[in-house]
Amino acid sequence: MLLVACAAPKPPADMSVPDLPPVIDAPIADALPPPTLVSEAITPREYRQDGARHLYGKNAHRIFKGKMPPLMHAVGVLQVELDNRGLVRRLNWMRAPSHAPDVVLEIERTVYEASPFPAPVRLGGVTYTEVWLWDKSGNFQLDTLTEGQRSK
Repeated sequence: MLLVACAAPKPPADMSVPDLPPVIDAPIADALPPPTLVSEAITPREYRQDGARHLYGKNAHRIFKGKMPPLMHAVGVLQVELDNRGLVRRLNWMRAPSHAPDVVLEIERTVYEASPFPAPVRLGGVTYTEVWLWDKSGNFQLDTLTEGQRSK
């Protein structure tokens, strides 16, 4: 009797179940169009250049022009994991600017909004590391493409 009480109740006879779409055996990736942006990088270090150029292209109005000032507002080191189509899978802070949580959130938002990145077709997915140099104005440079830093 106890087992009967735990069983799921049967739906009323007058309830109809909608037809479900047919199951497709083909992998989802085959149904997707090919990526429009492609990287030919064969190492994560090479991909870092492609990722930085992509971020600069998406944020041209926010790139700090010239050499960075001697005292920056924040510096962060972020690992970006991308799938084989250039979509962001995961972000991992190796050194977050904990004194500037607003910068942490803004960097994460910037990376997610730049997705998809160039597809790392030769790598089948990639995890690369970038150093973010953040000015108090809200503009930034990436270490990969930095113009350097002014001396005091």
